[in-house]
Amino acid sequence: MPTNDELLPAQERRTEPPRPRMTRARVGILAATSMVYAAIVVGVLTTSWPVRFDWQVMLFRPYKQWPEIHAFLDYFVVLGQRGPTAVAVAAWLGWCAYKQKTLRPLLVLGVSLLLLNATVGAAKIGMGRLGPHYATNVGSNEMFAGGDIFPSGHTANAVVTWGVLAYLATTPRTRRIASVAAALLALGVGMTTVYLGTHWMSDVTLGWTAGLMILLVLPWFEAPMARTDAWLLARYRKLRDRRAPVPATVATPVPLGAPRSPADDEAPVLEPVGAGSRAGGRPHLPQRPHTARSERTPVTPTGSRRPPHADRAQRTTPLGPATGRGRTVG
Repeated sequence: MPTNDELLPAQERRTEPPRPRMTRARVGILAATSMVYAAIVVGVLTTSWPVRFDWQVMLFRPYKQWPEIHAFLDYFVVLGQRGPTAVAVAAWLGWCAYKQKTLRPLLVLGVSLLLLNATVGAAKIGMGRLGPHYATNVGSNEMFAGGDIFPSGHTANAVVTWGVLAYLATTPRTRRIASVAAALLALGVGMTTVYLGTHWMSDVTLGWTAGLMILLVLPWFEAPMARTDAWLLARYRKLRDRRAPVPATVATPVPLGAPRSPADDEAPVLEPVGAGSRAGGRPHLPQRPHTARSERTPVTPTGSRRPPHADRAQRTTPLGPATGRGRTVG
């Protein structure tokens, strides 16, 4: 039995790439990443070695050690901002969705960003940690003080946004290259925020783990995304077919000499009244009075076949063997 895609025209069939599955290896990596996430949070809350390392890096002041790269890193850190990166990646995935005839790339990006806002955003607001530039006590964890930097949003966004491109790769080689590129970008963005002094090192580490966890759980959302994709495409095709113009009926030409059917002889012929409504009529000319067919004078090459009136003078002589055609007798 043919599938739905086989019933579609050739230009509308979808060529879907293989979708990642939730394998045992992925589940194991997710579990290990979750334990690292929990260990970092507990370490910061208890003001243990992550906080001590944060203060060592902060007091080192990297932005004063290498001031010559400060201007470049101010622009490089934009690769972790939500707005510019989301717009750039959405534009590319929109083109991919158009070529593949599926909304899956855009749905994957949308779901990943929603998960990022729901998890990382809630953790940032809930733990309320202050950044290095706003720290009040040396050696403190600066938790629950009204801040919003733990975990690092720039770092988590870089992992998720650029990691989605690797997640949607269609071949193993492309997936490996995209994964390495996304990892390097996320690593660079996280270390840049530490260099600029806007995040603690533990913020960045927690941002890496949070972004990786979001990418690892995406296969669990593949089935709902597939149903949403099929529903949206079905609605689009239904709306498109409803708005499509109805093709006009073209009359089949009848060849010359073809016998007429009795139905054609019985069908009445309707002629529009008025010169402006006739085909080829001239609306700027006055309408002439209509005469009956019996009162019209048929004209033939030899003249009128209607007998002349008694009061009408004969202007020409009948044609004969001795006279020319149409000449008057002098």
